Amino acid sequence: MERPAIVLLSGGLDSTTVLAIAKSQGYTPFALSFRYGQRHAVELLAAAMVVEAQGVGRHVVADIDLRVFGGSALTSDLAVPKHDSAHEVATDIPVTYVPARNTIFLSFALAYAETVGASDIFIGVSALDYSGYPDCRPEYIKAYETMANLATKAGVEGAKLTIHTPLISLSKADTIRRGLELGVDYGLTSSCYDPSSDGRPCGHCDSCLLRLKGFAETGTTDPLRYQDT
Repeated sequence: MERPAIVLLSGGLDSTTVLAIAKSQGYTPFALSFRYGQRHAVELLAAAMVVEAQGVGRHVVADIDLRVFGGSALTSDLAVPKHDSAHEVATDIPVTYVPARNTIFLSFALAYAETVGASDIFIGVSALDYSGYPDCRPEYIKAYETMANLATKAGVEGAKLTIHTPLISLSKADTIRRGLELGVDYGLTSSCYDPSSDGRPCGHCDSCLLRLKGFAETGTTDPLRYQDT
C-alpha cells in the first residue's frame, strides 16, 4: 500500500538526503520545490536531476516571489557574506536568512499533503552545522506541527500530520555519511548561495563552507567543481 509523503526538496545536500531517507522508510515521496526569486535558482535544476535519479510520485515546483519583500541576500541585491573558513561562519542570524521562508514553504506542503492524502511531511532542517536560522530549530518544528493539526481539514478529522526532521540532530558530516549509505549522488546537488552563471559553487559562502567541512570530516571529496578549482 502506498504511503505518500511530502518532501521539501531544494536540490541541496540536506533535502536530497532527506528524500533518500523518506524512500528508505517506505514512503512514496511527492517532492515540492520553490521558485521564490532566489538568486541561486540553479538549485531547481539540481532538484530536477535529483528527482530523475531517485524517483518520486510527483514533483511540483511552486512559484512565489519573495523578492517583493526583500530583506535577504538570497532575494535582493544584498551581498552574500564570504569567508575563508567554516570557523568564520557567524553564529547570529545572517543576512542570508529569508524571512519566514520555512513557514511559507511548510504551508504549501500542508496544502499539497491534503490533496494527495499524505499525513507526513519531510524537511531537511538541522540544528547543527547550520547558519543560525530560527526556522530550523526543533521547537519551531514542534510548534508548526501543532498548528498544522489545528488548521487543516485532515487534522480536524483525526488524520494526524507529522513533520519529520531526520537531520535535526545530525552534523553535516553525519548527514553526508547517511546519504552515502543510501547511495545519494551528491554530484547532482547544489548548495551554494552565490553560484556562478554556469552553476559552479563559490566555495566561500556559509553554505559552501559548511558543506566542504562536512565532506572533509567524512574523509571523502565533494564531487562538485568549485569556482576556485
